Amino acid sequence: MPRPRPKRGEIWLVRFPFTTLTLTKLRPALVLAVHGEDVMMMGIFSRIPSGSFRDTWLQIEDHHTQFSRTGLKKTSLLKAEKIAVIHQSVLHRKLGVLPSDIMRQVEKALKLALQLR
Repeated sequence: MPRPRPKRGEIWLVRFPFTTLTLTKLRPALVLAVHGEDVMMMGIFSRIPSGSFRDTWLQIEDHHTQFSRTGLKKTSLLKAEKIAVIHQSVLHRKLGVLPSDIMRQVEKALKLALQLR
């Protein structure tokens, strides 16, 4: 049976690289774009830091009306500056889909992270 192909706005479990590229960690990540066999992904993190948030961070609240569709277990944090391009073969499984209202916020945060005007 062929593997399902990732689509923009989906959340997948993947071995996401650390910025040092020395390690990876199995974590959820948001599909931003698919280019052939490569998938551009944004990291999703379960640890929510106390204090101030960056303009490039978005919280996915567990009380959001469509949270159950995400496949996440608890309130999580999208970090728009944590982007990786990953080959489709290393995606583990689809968890869910990000609600469209949060996806629109992701697009704004991504523009800030990439310093696009």
